[in-house]
Amino acid sequence: MKVVAFNGSARKDGNTALLVRHVFAELEAAGIETELVQLAGKRFSGCTGCLKCARTKDNRCSGVKDDGVNACIARMLAADGIVIASPTYYANCSATTQALMERAGYATRRNGNPLARKVGAAVVAARRAGAIHAFDSINHWFQINEMIVVGSRYWNVGMGEEPGEVEHDDEGVETMRTLGRNMAWVLERLYG
Repeated sequence: MKVVAFNGSARKDGNTALLVRHVFAELEAAGIETELVQLAGKRFSGCTGCLKCARTKDNRCSGVKDDGVNACIARMLAADGIVIASPTYYANCSATTQALMERAGYATRRNGNPLARKVGAAVVAARRAGAIHAFDSINHWFQINEMIVVGSRYWNVGMGEEPGEVEHDDEGVETMRTLGRNMAWVLERLYG
């Protein structure tokens, strides 16, 4: 079994990645392979509505081909579980995260919806507020793709502004660890 996470933060290895690593520690302890894809430095544009993906039927975005989104879609298709992780920017997920979700969603839903019944979990970092809207946006993407959404003991949010500060949010860290254990439990029942 494998879980791939997409860190939509502009800060590679910042607070969002630190939260994902807590989820991964629990998954790895359960023998599940993990992969973290850092989107820092990527410039993904949103879906252009060209609908070429509906004609090509190859689970790829045909509108913009060379920016890395198709490599992310391929990783999603190869995984049993998907974590979408984002910092909170203006009470939502980052534009990079949103663009990935838009284009991956269109390219796959137009091609038989191969993400259906994969296991999904959102991870959100926030300085102070707005995280629940970002969390909801990611979960809406999982749900429209007919994925199985895993929760934790509280919403999957960690608080911190400066890089590394999220490690001082004890409740956020424990929420991520619980999320990892819950995701492992679901994966083992579905695919074990």
